[in-house]
Amino acid sequence: MLFRESADAVAARALEGSLFLHLTEQFVHAHGHKPSASEVRSWERSVPALTGALLDAGLGQVEVMLEYALPLTSKRADAVLAGVHPRTGEPSYVVVELKQWSEAHPEEGEPLLCRIDAYPRPVLHPVEQVRGYCDYLASFNGALAEHPGRIFGAAFLHNATSFGVGGLETVEESERGRLFTGDRRGEFVEYLRSKLSPESGAAAADALLAGKVRPSVQLMSVAADEVREREQFVLLDEQRVAYEMVLGAVRKAQRSDHKEVVVVTGGPGSGKSVIALSVLGELYRRGVTALHATGSASFTKTMRKVAGARKREVQDLFKYFNSFMAAEKNSLEVLVCDEAHRIRETSVNRYTPAAHRTGRPQIEELIDVARVPVFLLDEHQVVRPGEMGTVQEIRAAAAAKGLECRVVALDSQFRCGGSDAYLRWVVRLLGLEDGGAVEWEPDGRMELTVVDSPEELEQFLDGRRALGYGARMSAGYCWKWSDAKPGLPLPADVRIGNWERPWNLKGERSVMGAPPSALWATDPAGFGQVGCVYTAQGFEYDWSGVILGPDLVWRNGAWAVERAASKDPVFTKAISDADVSRLIRHTYKVLLTRGMVGTVIYSTDAETRAKLRELIGAQAGVGASA
Repeated sequence: MLFRESADAVAARALEGSLFLHLTEQFVHAHGHKPSASEVRSWERSVPALTGALLDAGLGQVEVMLEYALPLTSKRADAVLAGVHPRTGEPSYVVVELKQWSEAHPEEGEPLLCRIDAYPRPVLHPVEQVRGYCDYLASFNGALAEHPGRIFGAAFLHNATSFGVGGLETVEESERGRLFTGDRRGEFVEYLRSKLSPESGAAAADALLAGKVRPSVQLMSVAADEVREREQFVLLDEQRVAYEMVLGAVRKAQRSDHKEVVVVTGGPGSGKSVIALSVLGELYRRGVTALHATGSASFTKTMRKVAGARKREVQDLFKYFNSFMAAEKNSLEVLVCDEAHRIRETSVNRYTPAAHRTGRPQIEELIDVARVPVFLLDEHQVVRPGEMGTVQEIRAAAAAKGLECRVVALDSQFRCGGSDAYLRWVVRLLGLEDGGAVEWEPDGRMELTVVDSPEELEQFLDGRRALGYGARMSAGYCWKWSDAKPGLPLPADVRIGNWERPWNLKGERSVMGAPPSALWATDPAGFGQVGCVYTAQGFEYDWSGVILGPDLVWRNGAWAVERAASKDPVFTKAISDADVSRLIRHTYKVLLTRGMVGTVIYSTDAETRAKLRELIGAQAGVGASA
């Protein structure tokens, strides 16, 4: 939340001009960058429209919370109004989505999406947007979880007329999703009076802000129900746009000989796999022929285990990218390619029969097999040579076949406590964005600490586990990785001083109580082993302990990649130093963005630890609250 005061006070600050300066300062602190000009403009124009309606309704004492951050995600509601319900006398909350649009039209064939002249692609219908925010808050805020009837939602298009957005009125309204336009402002004022009384809303706002955040719905824990039975996740904004876009493409394909490519891009924890499961579940329930594929053995095997535990047919929904070499064109209606940044140049490996060694690009195979191929990817998670799943490559492959390629960018994330500031800090730390490494400013969403030894790191994580959190240790690939032998202790390959621990298992069988590699991130017994990037990628856990090995060290004011320190066998002589440097940085970006609650970092290099201490500071140390 960027600002909170009574409607009277917000209106006064807006009139004198100080409100927008304050919002800008708070935004920079929360997100690590300045708000866009369009964001500032929306504050200047939309906030007065809202406070004006509140004052006309006689609701000057209602508490207004601007840019209200939804728990465990970087998404923000434009405004949440807190007060007392005029009929029940109980706390009452109204989520308001403010739009400056003057015209908007439904997307053809996809009524939950709409077209605005200012945007190059369709956006989510504002009623669905605010309804999603309400549903999400009711699920994750303890103050509402037991009283879901206390939250209401409305979209106020204060510059629009009913004529200009008339087509949007076809979407069904509900208590959590109402639509008001500028020429129906009087109705909006009456609506506010029906949900809020003139008395102070400060206590209701306090109760909402004090509401205990319920644990995030972690992907693997609900995958089975998501695919087999019902929707488990609340999809927000661009997530919902992507979801509806895929379903719309499926409808077109079913009505006519239509084929198109959909690409969904987003950083770690932005909800790509949530969308994949939601789409797959919906199509599965409709009887549409659809499959899920990845390039990750760990991810696919885990999905087969958790989602197909009781039904073999569900297990068969989860494939690998190289499963379609001999498949007929358009034999599927939908192929959902999750973790698509791991697409390889070709599907050929040492086990491929000679008849299938055609040299055909893997992207081409994946596009050809389905009428609607869907790719979900993060270009900063390419960690192996030969991985080439990028928007540019997919666009080019689609264009070569004369196919439309639609791209949806997810601009929010649900991992790392929903902290945009933390993700930006990581990519700047590793030099993956311009501007250089910056000091970490705690934002109350993600905890970050640096420790001086691996013993301290493990002890820290053990303490969090004792409090009921999940935790894992991971490291750069800087130590040999030996095969485990049945009946013998796991080889303690990761050795730092007197501290030594085994890598996670390579194989598919449990050894000495340690889980197989595919289940390292989800089985509680995985804590005793150190995970590598190939095992951790695609997963999440509450607390992430990351060991920076000697392959990435801080020297003379910049990062130095020590290629010789890497033990990763994929870095052959044919791989350039520049590619090795990029991939090692990507590796640590993946490892540093697995945590849902916090990250604890240790570097084997003293100079690097000193630099991390300088950037992270004492205020984020081991004493940080759990």
